[in-house]
Amino acid sequence: MSETTALRANPQIERTRAHQDAFGWYDWANSAYVTTTGTVLISPYLTALARADACPSLASGEVCAERLSVLGIPIAVGSLAPYTITVATLVSALVLLFVGAIADRHPRPVRLLGGLAWAGAIAASMMFFLSGSNWQLGVLLVVIANLCLGASQVVYDALLIRVAEPDDRDKVSSRAWALGYLGGGILLAINLVMMQMYDSLGMSYEMAIRLSLLSAGLWWGIFTLIPVIGMRRIRGTTATPIDRSAGVVGGTLSQLASTFRELRRYPQTLLFLVAYLFFNDGIQTVIASASLYGIEALGFETSQMIITILLVQFVAFGGALLFGVIAGRIGAKLTVLGGIVMWTLVVAFAYFVPEGAFTIWLVCAVGIGLVMGGTQALSRSLYSQLVPPGKESEFFSFYQVMERGTSWFGTLAFGLVYQLTGDYRPAILVTIAFFVVGGLILTRVNVRKGIEMAGNEQPRIV
Repeated sequence: MSETTALRANPQIERTRAHQDAFGWYDWANSAYVTTTGTVLISPYLTALARADACPSLASGEVCAERLSVLGIPIAVGSLAPYTITVATLVSALVLLFVGAIADRHPRPVRLLGGLAWAGAIAASMMFFLSGSNWQLGVLLVVIANLCLGASQVVYDALLIRVAEPDDRDKVSSRAWALGYLGGGILLAINLVMMQMYDSLGMSYEMAIRLSLLSAGLWWGIFTLIPVIGMRRIRGTTATPIDRSAGVVGGTLSQLASTFRELRRYPQTLLFLVAYLFFNDGIQTVIASASLYGIEALGFETSQMIITILLVQFVAFGGALLFGVIAGRIGAKLTVLGGIVMWTLVVAFAYFVPEGAFTIWLVCAVGIGLVMGGTQALSRSLYSQLVPPGKESEFFSFYQVMERGTSWFGTLAFGLVYQLTGDYRPAILVTIAFFVVGGLILTRVNVRKGIEMAGNEQPRIV
């Protein structure tokens, strides 16, 4: 019996506690980049680089009225960061579906995960070279790193099905998300100390930021070794073979066309994806814009924002575990719906935070931490129940497209509202619409029916 046949006949050999523990370490690895770089540093730092280019003689605290020229298009300095994220997610939308189709037929999916992760880690580490007014390199590296992050997540999320039984997925997914928040928080705490003590360490504040960006890339790359080594025995595929004569590209295109047609056979899965498009768009926009909002709209220092994100990280560690416990009692769908309601209230609260009111802002941060990890972790495990066997990576590529490839709606709306109003408060408020629409659509998803149509084993509670 071949190895691939053995994996089809006895998939339980992959569902051990050792595999589940190794699985969670990729959340630990990539969360350093997501937290230190993506959430805290890159948006305000990229904005500062752009301001130095557009308004080199501008005094501190003054607004830059000049426009950047990007491919001949005038862009407000304050809109560059959200527009960059928009471009990154649009590129992802074109690439991630191909990654999923290839990953389902890759004989060593864990090795593919490592390759994509290490490519992203290299781009993240190269952000160390951003200085002065070199915002163009920053835009390029953000696009590359975010694309590699999304592509690696396609492979990674699909591995959840390979390492966990249906009844264990909420717990395994929540535990992995919690581990990610803990790891991201630890590195961010180290970077906070460095950025607070940069003078006594004999470096400039800019150098402290650049070293923090470098540390996130190195952390991502080094800790990816743990899941790659720990899950190395996961080989082969349960996917339906395609005609070898079609070639890699032709076969992938053929399979993608087939998957698009087949997706219509799973209306509950499709409905969940539409719901996820909206409410996750709200989540990703808040995560990407929180640091920019706090610094530019509320007047906080970068160090205060790092303290804020640190608080979010460590509260989210407990929040993800708590949501996992709640889902074990009332089901993942109801728990996610409750999380969406909490997101709506937290964003509304953030709109009314007075400028400079750091203590009140920290209360808002606690609310974000409680709901952030649990909502995302349970969305992943809930979706895994709706994926037909043998198409895990392909269907999770749709999931990642909804998570990153279409989250440009939110960042684009955020950037446009700021460009039209010159104010970040109405820009952050627009995210509420995404939570409301997504939550309403999610209420219409019949999870039990979706699991049955996908041909999966019914868990005790959904």
